Amino acid sequence: MATPTKKPKQRSGAWFIAIRGSYLPVSWWGWLTYIPFIAYLTYSAVAAYKLTDSAAETILWTVPNWTAATVIMTWIARRTS
Repeated sequence: MATPTKKPKQRSGAWFIAIRGSYLPVSWWGWLTYIPFIAYLTYSAVAAYKLTDSAAETILWTVPNWTAATVIMTWIARRTS
């Protein structure tokens, strides 16, 4: 017998919903903050690849940028979910 899956609780007016330790946008305000976040991650990866000469430099340039962006995005999502 299959167990029913629980739907995550969603607060009225929430921008994000918490799913498995992450957050997904559920409103257009959420998407308005999430799309630039993904664009920044993509831009920083491409810039690191083009501007650095070695794999170590690429990692040393990318990891702090991605960590800072992820911390900020998680903080925003946690406060607005």
